[in-house]
Amino acid sequence: MHLTQIARWPGKSPVTPGAPAHPAAYHMLDVAAVAEELLADHPRRALYCLLIALHDLGKIGEVFRRALSEGVVQDRRHWEVTEAWLHDPQILALLLQHLGGQNQALLPLVAAIAGHHGRPPTAEIPRHLDAMRSRAGTQAHDDALDFVRACLTLWPEARLDGLRQREAKALSWHLAGVTTVADWVGSNAAWFPATPATQTLAEYLDVARRIAPMALHEAGLLPPAPRADPLFDFALRPMQRAARDIALPLGPMLAIIEDETGAGKTEAAFLLLQRMLCAGKGQGAYFALPTMATADAMFRRARNIVGGLFQDAPSLTLAHGRAGLSVDFREVQNTAPGSDAPVCGPWLVESRRRALLADIGVGTIDQALMAVLPTRFATLRNWGLSRKVLIVDEAHELGDPYMAHELAVLLRLHAMQGGSAILLTATLPLGLRARLSQAFAEGAGQGYCCDDDPAYPSLSIPGGAAWRAFDRAGPGRGPVSVRRLACAEDALALLAGHAAAGAACVWVRNAVDEAIAAAEALRARGIPADLLHARLTLYDRKRIEARMMARFGRDGVDRAGRVLVGTQVLESSLDCDFDVMVSDLAPVASLIQRAGRLWRHMDLRPAADRPVAAPLLHVLAPDPAQVTDDRWLQDTLGAGAWVYPVAEQWRTAMVLDQAGAIRAPDNLRALIEAVHGPDAGPVPAALERAEIEAEGEAYARHTRARHATIRIEDGYRDGGGGSEDVDYPTRLGQEMRVLLLLRRVDGALRFWAEGMDAGEAAALSEVSASARRLARLELPDQEAPEFAVFRKDWPEWRKAAVTLCVVGEDGAICKGLAYDGEMGLLFTIVPQPAAT
Repeated sequence: MHLTQIARWPGKSPVTPGAPAHPAAYHMLDVAAVAEELLADHPRRALYCLLIALHDLGKIGEVFRRALSEGVVQDRRHWEVTEAWLHDPQILALLLQHLGGQNQALLPLVAAIAGHHGRPPTAEIPRHLDAMRSRAGTQAHDDALDFVRACLTLWPEARLDGLRQREAKALSWHLAGVTTVADWVGSNAAWFPATPATQTLAEYLDVARRIAPMALHEAGLLPPAPRADPLFDFALRPMQRAARDIALPLGPMLAIIEDETGAGKTEAAFLLLQRMLCAGKGQGAYFALPTMATADAMFRRARNIVGGLFQDAPSLTLAHGRAGLSVDFREVQNTAPGSDAPVCGPWLVESRRRALLADIGVGTIDQALMAVLPTRFATLRNWGLSRKVLIVDEAHELGDPYMAHELAVLLRLHAMQGGSAILLTATLPLGLRARLSQAFAEGAGQGYCCDDDPAYPSLSIPGGAAWRAFDRAGPGRGPVSVRRLACAEDALALLAGHAAAGAACVWVRNAVDEAIAAAEALRARGIPADLLHARLTLYDRKRIEARMMARFGRDGVDRAGRVLVGTQVLESSLDCDFDVMVSDLAPVASLIQRAGRLWRHMDLRPAADRPVAAPLLHVLAPDPAQVTDDRWLQDTLGAGAWVYPVAEQWRTAMVLDQAGAIRAPDNLRALIEAVHGPDAGPVPAALERAEIEAEGEAYARHTRARHATIRIEDGYRDGGGGSEDVDYPTRLGQEMRVLLLLRRVDGALRFWAEGMDAGEAAALSEVSASARRLARLELPDQEAPEFAVFRKDWPEWRKAAVTLCVVGEDGAICKGLAYDGEMGLLFTIVPQPAAT
């Protein structure tokens, strides 16, 4: 390709007016040079790099050139024209002649590199492609052909031989992701500045190859080498020793760590991760947690451990919608480059979509599940994960049919691309374990070996080794007896009595309104009661959580005689320790998680120092032997009766009544399978209709998940999509509405959160509540003049998504709604609960 041809087609607008434009040909080589570094060990590296070098071939054309020089609107985006050029008979024949193979194998890969702007090309073939080539012009055709011919000489070892269409479609997901990442890095003018067309393509590629490693290092995308030195200086517990010693298979692997709460599963996962990194099963890790709170807690732990996994400091990110509010994450961002501590550079922070590209990522499971939804840049997330060991903590939290299907598809795709994974769980049903294991095996091309061994605890590698003989860890809390409380009044009396005797107590409720009512009732009895739930602004929740951890955490003080009332946020997000626990009836898996907060830190608070004789879980529930209708739970639990399927609730009550205790680890598997397993016993006749309806809802959720997730076997072009993230939720639930709370200070509106910059204050001042309940109220008029001024610079989507609410000095927002910094969002007109 001659210099005049290179100069003819600009690839980027000049950074400053009058400066030279960066030629499209040079830009494509920039991106290919970056890809070479990212794909250093990939078996099809040359083929990938050749195709990636053609990713912006559509910029060679009259339409794109006029768009840059004259601002003419393109009827088709340049990346769609890329696909059109690569379908051109002459260009396609040239590629196949040099690469070998068939066009059925090449074209899925062409679509992958063309769709590098986050969505696959959708133009109709051949009609639209013919029209795009015609508008690009004859001269552009000749130059595009010459550029392809030149690239074939730059990567002469690129071959299609042996590649079939099915394999090509599978590879298209990975190729689309790495093309996007390489394009983002290669488009950075600070690393690849505009260069006049004075060098041949081969000469310029040498320049780009020298720049690429530096650019990737500054971006935080060159993972350091792993380190095998001991991670921890304490005596390992049984599961941790198993993780250190279990035999690792060749190739991609799935490990499932099942053990009781507090057994040290997280440290076991780190030990296993270190061995997997040293064995070449990944270049980093992503820790996927069920909630933002659990992700924040894991991030705090991980930042002190991950440095020991590598020979140099790794990049570390926090990935969820409120990551910018994490003090720990901000400290990592401010870490000086070159220090021994993990760091997150500005390039990774610039876009939330880049969070999964860091060496170590910690975040919500949602960020990973978006890799298998037909959304923009799903392939970017997928590629980021493919280089890592995917670690899913609290895997039992994904038992909902919708999320379970998403996770199965993710594990299949991850394994298909050579990735490995670790699942951590205390209460995973055997059926779900088998389903997830099978999905991974299918992706890895392994024959699935059914593992139905109910042994517990267990460290198993499906199709590989299993470790099920564990020594006792030493003195612990022992069995947790279970006792039923018949009514809320009994719960209040019990908590009041134990608090008066100096016990640290907790009541875990299923619904926020009931939690608020319980806290108020305890305070009315003179009992110091704290309250924590999800219907608080993040500003107040963080403040209360910090106070609760200082009181009830591992090193808590001033805990005697106090009661914490909370909702499901207490199940896994906070490492708290209580002497006495009351819980609303919930499915057994949830009760086991809740009971994990009872007598937790026995090394600091042995039995002799506790104000009660033994750990006892009091469960607020009606008599399971007396069921007259499907509203069996309502009189006892109020709105909390409808949070979980009533059949699971009833089975839990019966099983615990028969067992009399939670004996971890001995009877955990039996309890879980008796409620969640395929052989769970029948429910009373009065609950049969409710169970059938619940089964129908579960089937509907699974069906919706099947339609929502990508179709891997169809390849990126036909099986992916370009929808916005909000169009495909990662989890289903009742529709929520976001309220942004404000104060009126000296006649001016101010955010509820105080003492910080406006962006952070706005995020911390939001609270979410049921859209259906809020729809019954006359919320403040959003078109009021003071609101119009306040949100005048907001984009339309934010105006539609967020409702401004001024909290009066008395806490009132509108009739029926108020807010209190300690109690949360209060519905002062509480409707009668209904079965839904």
